[in-house]
Amino acid sequence: MNIQQNLSVIQTNISEACKKKNRNPEDVKVIAVTKYVSTETAIKAVKSGVSHIGENRPEGLKEKYNVLGRDVTWHFIGSLQSRKVKEILPYVDYIHSLDRLSLAKEIDKRADRVIDCFVQVNVSGEETKHGMPAETTLSFVDKMREYPNIRIVGLMAMAPNTEEEETLRSVFSTLKQLQNDIQAKHYDFAPCKELSMGMSNDYEIAVQEGATFVRIGTSLVGKEF
Repeated sequence: MNIQQNLSVIQTNISEACKKKNRNPEDVKVIAVTKYVSTETAIKAVKSGVSHIGENRPEGLKEKYNVLGRDVTWHFIGSLQSRKVKEILPYVDYIHSLDRLSLAKEIDKRADRVIDCFVQVNVSGEETKHGMPAETTLSFVDKMREYPNIRIVGLMAMAPNTEEEETLRSVFSTLKQLQNDIQAKHYDFAPCKELSMGMSNDYEIAVQEGATFVRIGTSLVGKEF
């Protein structure tokens, strides 16, 4: 597994996707998803040029943070139980999975600083996916004015596991439109400038549709367990 080579390929693909839409490739950040790899592999990723790490579990986040510390930007990208909030807050820079009021209340209560959050949206409506329905996202974001320790920096979505480009593009473009609708409100507490969407199998389409963060695991760092 040559992570440096993988990262180079991914960055080239991102550049090509950006070129098609007249975007600046520097506006797209790669998050290395390290859920299925060891701390040693995460260290190799950072040495290879990765500067953003994404973890799905509080235990994995803490374990890798204890080794890498503030050398990287930390993203919690998994479904987050309210009772686990206090475990991750000391370590995270971004939470990608804010999807309900009870979680917002817990983050706001436990935080000792403003936490940058993405609202997770279940655009496709799949029962197996976490996230709120697209139609309730605007009203949910509006409620975030009540929580001074939360800043909505963007939206996050997971596309269906399909190779149908039209389906993928529809999900990503819907999230982009939601972002536009929120930005039109000019909320101080919800600048919503970021879009976290796109994984190993669909990140190029996501970038074409406006992704600013792509979450890539297998095709970047592999899978060890």
